[in-house]
Amino acid sequence: MKLVIAVVQGEDAQRAVAALTDRGISSTRIGSTGGFLQQGNVTLLIGVEDAQVPDALRIIQENCHERSRYLTPVPPLAEPGEFFMTYPVEVQVGGATVFVVPVDSFEKI
Repeated sequence: MKLVIAVVQGEDAQRAVAALTDRGISSTRIGSTGGFLQQGNVTLLIGVEDAQVPDALRIIQENCHERSRYLTPVPPLAEPGEFFMTYPVEVQVGGATVFVVPVDSFEKI
């Protein structure tokens, strides 16, 4: 048995969960926040048998897409009289970060 931990962008989460459910794969959805961009993510916890891992990964890949966004960086703290002009920068967001870890024991209580 494996635990698939998938961190996906909030926009992709519902579609990914629905696709997993359609294939009979249950998941637990946890709201999370990314450290770099401080934007909302969803962390999916998916317990599957070893043989189902490729199917789960394929579903995540098909439903979680990378996209470009323009974000305005937070300027550094300025001294009195200093002024920093910030401009939007293009960054890639989305896709998924996935961890697959072995499960020693699974109990449904």
